[in-house]
Amino acid sequence: MSTASSSAQAELTDPPRTGPDDFDVRELENRTRLMRLVTRLIAVSDLGSSEIARRAGLPVQKVGDLLAGRLEHLHADELNVLHRTLETEAPLR
Repeated sequence: MSTASSSAQAELTDPPRTGPDDFDVRELENRTRLMRLVTRLIAVSDLGSSEIARRAGLPVQKVGDLLAGRLEHLHADELNVLHRTLETEAPLR
């Protein structure tokens, strides 16, 4: 048996590799979508990062992580809180 066919067979029989640092794809897609929404709301908001964090009840570092694109530092529930907080503050267009 060739190496290619044995590795292909192994991929079919081995369970998927998961670990503590692996993300569920749906969860990652949901957090990415929320991150985009929240960063857009921040862009149109007149509030600073510290005020947004205060109103959302989150540390300022979480807002900084979001703005820096460090999605792995934010949970979906934190993004939802930021989204709800900013949604009420966003100007109507």
